[in-house]
Amino acid sequence: MKHEMTVELSGGKSLTFETGRLAKQAHGAVVVRQGDSVVLTSAVSSPEPREGIDFFPLTVDYREYTYAGGRIPGGFIKREGRPSEREILISRQIDRPCRPLFPEGYRNETQIISLVLSADAENDPDVCAINGASAALSISEIPFMGPVGAVRVGLVGGQMIVNPTYAEMKESQLNIMVVGTESGIVMIESGAKGVSEEQVVQAIEFGHGEIKKIVAKIKELVQQAGKPKRQTKSVDFDEAYYGELMSQVGEQLTDALDTKKYPKLESYARVAQIKADLKAKLPPDDKEASSKLSHYFEAMRERIFREQVTKHRIRPDHRAFDEIRPIDIEVGVLPRTHGSAVFQRGETQALVTTTLGTSDDVQRIENYLGELKKSFMLHYNFPPFSVGEVGRMTGVGRREVGHGALAERAITAVLPDADQFPYTLRVVSDILESNGSSSMASVCGASLSLMDAGVPIKA
Repeated sequence: MKHEMTVELSGGKSLTFETGRLAKQAHGAVVVRQGDSVVLTSAVSSPEPREGIDFFPLTVDYREYTYAGGRIPGGFIKREGRPSEREILISRQIDRPCRPLFPEGYRNETQIISLVLSADAENDPDVCAINGASAALSISEIPFMGPVGAVRVGLVGGQMIVNPTYAEMKESQLNIMVVGTESGIVMIESGAKGVSEEQVVQAIEFGHGEIKKIVAKIKELVQQAGKPKRQTKSVDFDEAYYGELMSQVGEQLTDALDTKKYPKLESYARVAQIKADLKAKLPPDDKEASSKLSHYFEAMRERIFREQVTKHRIRPDHRAFDEIRPIDIEVGVLPRTHGSAVFQRGETQALVTTTLGTSDDVQRIENYLGELKKSFMLHYNFPPFSVGEVGRMTGVGRREVGHGALAERAITAVLPDADQFPYTLRVVSDILESNGSSSMASVCGASLSLMDAGVPIKA
C-alpha cells in the first residue's frame, strides 16, 4: 500500500516522503522529493550476522544517474561508470549519521543505496538522500535507533535559509549540513566564508528546529507503514570479567598508552604485546574466549583513554586541551615544483605541493546538470608506509577522497578571485607520517605550499 506525507519547512520549502510504490522487495524503501529532485533510497540487511568480524558491515552507495537531468553520458560507453568523487562524498554523508545508531554488536551485512531518479537545477538531492536513508531504515525491520533528519542551512543577506537552492548557495556565506535526532545533533559538515562562531551556532540551532519537523514526519510514516523490528541480542557488559582484566594489566596498559613516554609505533607494539601475552594464556582452540578477550581489551583501552581526558584533563601524551604538538615547517623543499612545503606536527608529516596551470587544465566533471569546470583541486594521499604498514596501492580510497574534500573546502575560502588570479591550481598532500589530524596538516601545508608558489591567498 502506498503511503505519502509532506513536511513543511521554513521559507516555503518542503520534503515529501513516499513508500509502498517502488522497490517493494527491499526491507525498507522510500522516495523523497524536493521540488523536481527525486531520490529513491533502499535499505536491506542480511538475516544472519556475519561470522568472524568485530565491526558493523555497513555499506552505503549513492548514485546520480545522468537521465535524472535528461542527459546521456558522454564518452564511448554511454553509461554510468564507477562512482564520482561527489557520489563518494555523499555516500559518506549518509553513512556518518546512520552508522552510530545501530545496536552495539550488530554484525548483519547492511546496505543503503540511494539513487537520484530525477534532478532539477534548483535543489541538491543530497539532503533527500540522507533523509531517505533515515526513513527507509526506520520503516524497515532493521534495528535502527533513529530516525534522523537532515537539512542544509545557508546564510544569505543575514538570513538563515533551509535547504537553499543552487542559486541561493552562490550568494550564501555559509554552507552547513546538519543531521540530528529530535533531541540532538549527530553530524555537522560545513564550509563558510569567514562567518562568526555565533552565526555558526545560530545556523545549527536553526537547522535543528527544522530537523525536528522532519523526524516527527518520519515517525508518522513509521506508524503507517513501519514493520516490526528484528529482535537483537542485547550485549551485556561482563563487569566481573572486565574488572579481572583491569587488575591484571590495567597499569601496564596505561603505561603503554603514554605517548609522551613512547613514540606511536613503540606504544602500539607495547599494547599489542600485552594483548598477545593475555591470549597466550588461553586454550589455543577456544575462539570464543579469544574473541571475548579482544572485545574487553579494546573496551579497557578506550576507557583508560577516556578517563585520562575526562578525569585527569590530559591527553595521552600529557598535553593540556589547549596545547598543540611541536610544529616544524619547511618550504621550497622540492626544486622543480611550483610550490612545496613540509608541515610536521608531532608525529604527523605532510608533504604538500602546488602546481599552477592554465584554463586548459581545469577539471571537467560530467553529471546530470551537464559539464562543470573546476579550477582548484586538492588531492590527499595516504600511503600505507605513513603508519608503518604494508598495503596495496590500487587507487584512491573513500577516506582519501573525503579528507581531500575536507581540506579543499577549507582552502577554497582563502583563494584569490578568478578575475585576479586566472590560473588552475592543483594541490597534492602526501602524508608521509601519521599520528592523527593529517587532514588538518594538509590544510596547513597547502597554505604554505600555495604561498611558496606565489599564490596571493587571503589573510
